[in-house]
Amino acid sequence: MGFITNNTCYDLVALIITLLVGAIAFMKWKFTYWDKLGLLTLPPTLPFGNIKDLLFGYNSWGEQFQQFYNTLKAKGCRHGGIYVGASPAYVPVDLEIIKHIMQVDFQHFLSHGGYKDEENDPLSGHLFNLDDVKWRNLRVKLTPTFTSGKMKMMFQTLADCSVGLKDLIDESSTGVDIKDVLSRFGTDVISSVAFGLECNSVKNPDVLFSYFGRRALEIDIWDNIKIFMQVMLPHRLLKAMKHKFTKTDVEKFFMKVIRETVEYREKNNIYRKDFMHLLLQLKNRGTVTDDTSITDESGKPKEIALNMNELAAQAFVFFMAGYETSSSTLSFALYELATNPDIQEKLRDEINSVLANHEGQMTYDAMMEMTYMEKVIHEALRKYPPLPILTRLCTRDYIVPDTTIQIKKGVGVIIPVLGIHRDPEYYPNPEVFDPERFNDENKKSRPAFTWLPFGDGPRICIGMRFGMLQSKVALTVLLKNYNVTLNEKTTTPIKFAKRSFLSKADGGVWLDFEKV
Repeated sequence: MGFITNNTCYDLVALIITLLVGAIAFMKWKFTYWDKLGLLTLPPTLPFGNIKDLLFGYNSWGEQFQQFYNTLKAKGCRHGGIYVGASPAYVPVDLEIIKHIMQVDFQHFLSHGGYKDEENDPLSGHLFNLDDVKWRNLRVKLTPTFTSGKMKMMFQTLADCSVGLKDLIDESSTGVDIKDVLSRFGTDVISSVAFGLECNSVKNPDVLFSYFGRRALEIDIWDNIKIFMQVMLPHRLLKAMKHKFTKTDVEKFFMKVIRETVEYREKNNIYRKDFMHLLLQLKNRGTVTDDTSITDESGKPKEIALNMNELAAQAFVFFMAGYETSSSTLSFALYELATNPDIQEKLRDEINSVLANHEGQMTYDAMMEMTYMEKVIHEALRKYPPLPILTRLCTRDYIVPDTTIQIKKGVGVIIPVLGIHRDPEYYPNPEVFDPERFNDENKKSRPAFTWLPFGDGPRICIGMRFGMLQSKVALTVLLKNYNVTLNEKTTTPIKFAKRSFLSKADGGVWLDFEKV
């Protein structure tokens, strides 16, 4: 017998219809959030909000928010509101507003809004995800590990990894999937610099570091569902559910490698000029010093130190950043150099000229003298920013300057980096690859916050110097020895992969290398 009628089937249908009507009514009510505040809203679609094309793979993240940026700017708006599912998100367009969010009023936007659970998902507790006091304390402790002095200390370890890069290109000079090659180079660099391990994945792509680096970045249907859950559900609820984003096999591998490395070095008091040594000093001394010892004389930390999980999380995010973002940036840079042979030749001339002044040796000082190379990399980062959007979470209610719009605590902010980088107001003919956009005169003529590949303000990427150094080493090795041209497998014009949060080339970048 039914509860409402005499037919259970009818009752069930009535219940489902009631729930659906209630859910639709709730979503429609949620979609009035920005209208009530008087902020222009791009029309949402039930139940996806404004990200239907993103969820169904029609747009990449960068392209989706570039569209939002262009639409709002064309309407003369300084900012606008969208919906990620039912959740409201604020999209700034005006550079002054972006400056306030990222720098001037940073205390209202301390968080990236990323999900973390340091107990159940220990590798999620890295600097990028941390908030508030914990982020500040760790940022202060880690900052000394990325000074120019520390980069110079680690340089030779980095440079030694480039030997295998040349050998690999010598073996397969045509039809080279350069993203794959550079990911393997990045694996060798980071496994050596961050973990003190020689994995040689350039020659052997199936080594475990390379395999688990790829595994960590693979996004399947279940991963998309987990991402959607992290966007839609309160983080407290996710923690109660013991939700974790890091794949279990990836976590087990990296935690095991890091733990074994730490224990071996501590037991044998091993000193190596790398990132792991600096993390060990933070773990055992609470601070980074210039000496070779892991512990101080007392053997006890003088300050609050990193615990094992915190150390592992920092090493993991350092690995992932070096593995993916640098290889993507270099792939795009080489694509542009292959299609702009005059720029390639000019850069090769600089490389040969600088190295001649350093007895043909790659040194840290030589890398710092390659100013045209820096312009090339900066232009590649402009046209193809690895993170095409930047996220912030409002942590304290905030009135947008010169408006009556209030961003409430808990509302997300999404900064459309790709849209800004390809705005003809700031970069005329934005599709043209022109390194001279970054000469001193042009940089001074542009407003601040028009170049954001590493973010800006207090949460600017802490590993920026290392990423630039790694990119310079790879370009030096490749262009010193080879002329680079496009292989017929490369699709032109290049397009972004749709199902990737980071900027990646759809179909890859395939190149031919001819010895010079």
